[in-house]
Amino acid sequence: EVQLQASGGGVVQAGGSLTLSCAASGFTFKDYTIGWFRQAPGKKREGVALIANSDGAALYADSVKGRFTISTDRSKNTVYLRMNSLKPEDTARYHCARDSRWGRFLIDQVDFGFRGQGTQVTVSS
Repeated sequence: EVQLQASGGGVVQAGGSLTLSCAASGFTFKDYTIGWFRQAPGKKREGVALIANSDGAALYADSVKGRFTISTDRSKNTVYLRMNSLKPEDTARYHCARDSRWGRFLIDQVDFGFRGQGTQVTVSS
């Protein structure tokens, strides 16, 4: 059974940092792209970042570039999203997702083949 378990969310003040984790199981980790997307109440789903587990290549949404870093640990089948300089507009439920494809369209269209349960991030001003 494919599973993606996101964790690490919480409440943080503006300017603070959080690291989210996405623990994967049930599939060959290195063969897939793992991404993060977020959704706030009343807003459209927004792609945040993605990483190719095969070679570590990463892509970011313009809204988080320079503040967020995505990384992968193939020994633990886990992808991380380090979020620095958080802003109130980063408040959302963050989900990790996987896809067999690679490309910016996954961020732009949030078109992942499978997604897991999310974790809530709240940034207070």
